[in-house]
Amino acid sequence: MIKAVIFDMDGVLIDAKEWHYEALNKALRLFGYEISRQEHLQTYDGLPTRKKLEMLTLEKGLPAKLHPFINDLKQQYTIDRVYADCYPKFVHQYALSRLKREGYRLACASNSIRLSVELMMNRSDLMQYLEFYLSNQDVSKPKPDPEIYTVSIERLGLKPEECLIVEDNFNGIMAAERSGAHVMKVETVYDVNYDNIRRAIAEAEKGA
Repeated sequence: MIKAVIFDMDGVLIDAKEWHYEALNKALRLFGYEISRQEHLQTYDGLPTRKKLEMLTLEKGLPAKLHPFINDLKQQYTIDRVYADCYPKFVHQYALSRLKREGYRLACASNSIRLSVELMMNRSDLMQYLEFYLSNQDVSKPKPDPEIYTVSIERLGLKPEECLIVEDNFNGIMAAERSGAHVMKVETVYDVNYDNIRRAIAEAEKGA
């Protein structure tokens, strides 16, 4: 029986994937570097900024000494975009409020930093429905490692088979599957609606 739903954030509850992509490239271009759209979709999507910068150093020679400055710039650019474009969406407000009312426990587990998660959850007015949230700063290994989901499940005091994880990208889906929980895969934030989540819960319980 499913007792909790754990949501990824970017691309699931918040349509912020482009914000992160554009913010990092805006910072990188100051130093003559860039992540192409194809590279983003095939390799970098869903990874923490610090991991992306490490990969860029290995693959494109980005000086490691620039990592802190680029990371800080990227986070500021992202925050600017959040204040401009992050706002409540009825589809998510309805879904989470109804699920909570029905007794499901809700949490968010994101590869973003803590400040971004807190800011986006508050700006979208979804924080009120969450029991807790975890960021990449709350674990030692980010997705695709399952640690953030394993920790979330343990914090809920549940078994993996009692949880449904909602994810949208390769690295996140891999982390979710490795945790042992049921996984609902989505393409866009609009797939994250009440009817689809309830359908996924029913399918998980039927297959259990």
